[in-house]
Amino acid sequence: MPTTRVPRRGSLQFWPRKRAKRIYPRVRCWADIKEVRPLGFAGYKVGMTHIIVADNRKNSLTKGEDISYPITIIECPPIKAASIRFYKNKTDGLKLVSEVFAADLDKELERKIILPKKVNKKIDDIKDYNDIRLLVYTQPKLTGIGKKKPEIFEVAIGGTKEEKLKFAQEKLGKEITIKDVFKEGQQLDIHSVTKGKGFQGPMRRFGIGLRSHKSEKAKRNPGSLGAWCGQGHMMWRVAHAGKMGYHTRTEYNKWLIKIGDKIEEINQRGGFLNYGNIKNTYILVKGSTGGPIKRIVRLNYPIKENQRIPKEAPIIQYISLRK
Repeated sequence: MPTTRVPRRGSLQFWPRKRAKRIYPRVRCWADIKEVRPLGFAGYKVGMTHIIVADNRKNSLTKGEDISYPITIIECPPIKAASIRFYKNKTDGLKLVSEVFAADLDKELERKIILPKKVNKKIDDIKDYNDIRLLVYTQPKLTGIGKKKPEIFEVAIGGTKEEKLKFAQEKLGKEITIKDVFKEGQQLDIHSVTKGKGFQGPMRRFGIGLRSHKSEKAKRNPGSLGAWCGQGHMMWRVAHAGKMGYHTRTEYNKWLIKIGDKIEEINQRGGFLNYGNIKNTYILVKGSTGGPIKRIVRLNYPIKENQRIPKEAPIIQYISLRK
């Protein structure tokens, strides 16, 4: 029988497939929100389970019935505002022109950056700016993952320039909780660094097909090295072995099912596998998220919201946990 021919496998949408520079991603695009609130948060991935909910989707064939959803549990301890950053529009985009740190910062932050000895700048003295953002840091010491060194990143603020300044002044040096940012039933954009798979062959890395048993030299390698493979040249589109995983990826419009304060409702006997017990506020997100257990994931307001997803969270009938 003739060999079935198929198009190349392995998406070129994510190219070059570079490994992430750090264990948590940076965000360079923020939603345009008129409401005055932070546009992002962060949490630590606990694991996955499934829940039974009453389907509340408007055009669903199972509307009103009990259905199963896979969910990801993310523990979200409060974050703290370390400084206010002032940006100005220049020919090559927004540029940082000034920064004012909080007077009292946690000593754990010294594990990450060099803290200023004195706060000399005053917020009222800074006049020429176009945008304001908060530099925040996490508090992994409040969780049970056995980590003290915080992650530090920027968070944009919604509202006008005057409203942003007033909000930033109120929150400087104080805690921001998940309820200050999000509400149940809304959508999220989740930024994360995926699991690292190590050095893998082209079949697993790009999904190329297995060659015939009569093929020469190898069965799990590509059949052609490309149109231009002489003089030591190799075309970049040819599937080859290499490091796989540990990439920065974004998942759009994930559904926030629940924000939970009562940890006794979610903790199971003996704790979650490879994580332990939850000690802070947690959220339930429909579907899976990138990264292994204990890795930080960043949660942002959606930049292109899906209008077909309901604005309200479904009523949870049952959460599958080992008791």
